[in-house]
Amino acid sequence: MNAATQKIAEIEVLRGLAVLGVLFHHVSGNLVSSNLEWLEALMSQLQLWWGVDLFFVISGFVIARQLLPALQQSAARPVIVAFWIRRAFRLLPSAWLWLLLPLPLVLVFNQTGVFGALSTNMEATVAGLFNFANFRFADSFFKYDYGFSFVYWSLSLEEQFYLLLPLLALCFRQKLLWLLLIVVLVQFFQVRSVLMMSLRTDALALGVLLAIWSAKPSYQMFEPRFLKALPLSGGLILASLLLAMSFLAAHNDFLPTVRIGLIAVMATVLVWLASYGRGYLWPTGLGQRLMKWLGARSYAIYLIHIPAYFFTRELLYRALGVTDVSASLHVLLSLTIAAGLISVLSQLNYRWVEMPMRQLGSRVAQRFEHKDQGARGLQPMPALLNTPINTIGEQA
Repeated sequence: MNAATQKIAEIEVLRGLAVLGVLFHHVSGNLVSSNLEWLEALMSQLQLWWGVDLFFVISGFVIARQLLPALQQSAARPVIVAFWIRRAFRLLPSAWLWLLLPLPLVLVFNQTGVFGALSTNMEATVAGLFNFANFRFADSFFKYDYGFSFVYWSLSLEEQFYLLLPLLALCFRQKLLWLLLIVVLVQFFQVRSVLMMSLRTDALALGVLLAIWSAKPSYQMFEPRFLKALPLSGGLILASLLLAMSFLAAHNDFLPTVRIGLIAVMATVLVWLASYGRGYLWPTGLGQRLMKWLGARSYAIYLIHIPAYFFTRELLYRALGVTDVSASLHVLLSLTIAAGLISVLSQLNYRWVEMPMRQLGSRVAQRFEHKDQGARGLQPMPALLNTPINTIGEQA
């Protein structure tokens, strides 16, 4: 397994942290009542929606780390089509499953109305299936109910990114780095509207820039090896950056023009430290194994958690007549049921949907690549793709 495809343990840890952040952020109002005083007080100072931005940076880094070298080594068409095939098999089966599977609950398990109206959810399902959920999310924000699949806004943005990145890499070649820098800088110094929050491609672009840098000599030169000599320093850096991102996420009036950009930059620093795979942020052991387990299933957890939250609320109403989940016992019971549902369903999805479809997608992509190579008679790669990743943009 080469460096471009090998999973990095600490990247998986960051995925786990990202999904935990999203899970916590969505507890209020979706699983428990939004009027819990202690939760309101906490979220007025610290919010964890930065988990999505961390996912974006990781996606940009991991995808570009695999895609850009492949574009240099082979003809463009088979690489791009094979990339799209792998992405489609990796993401769409689970995404479509959890768009469609909860829909019957809107009709038969919805006395509280927590799942929303059928018409609303049908519109949301169409937006999710055709990957324009981020635009619908921006349009609906604090105007009308989105439905149970509102988290699909970020998936739609990522799908749009996966569609465009190989085409941009092919068209811009050496200028790709400068295009990505412009994408980051244009967004960094502005107060984000709801639409721009739903199109925040700066975190994705930063991940790609990190992947480009990782192939340059300066990436190794700037490796923070000193962290190995200071065992607690990596953990302190991790905690400090997570705390800073949580503070910025909660305070709209603090550095309003740059706070979203700063969150993306801090997330990129975390991915950079994790990218060396040397345990700079999180040492090996039971804790890392647990976070890697969460990270590997983070996609399923992300898709499943809102339907699981809503199911739990409806269940408490039917079993106990609870409509206001604010009493300590009801909160604890809700958290326990939802955690159990998410754990079981995400494991089932990972075992029976994600992994089989990922393997099938890999086989389909390989067959396409081999068929295309045979049809071309192994023609030389086009000159426009002969530029090594190290020379995309200025040498660092």
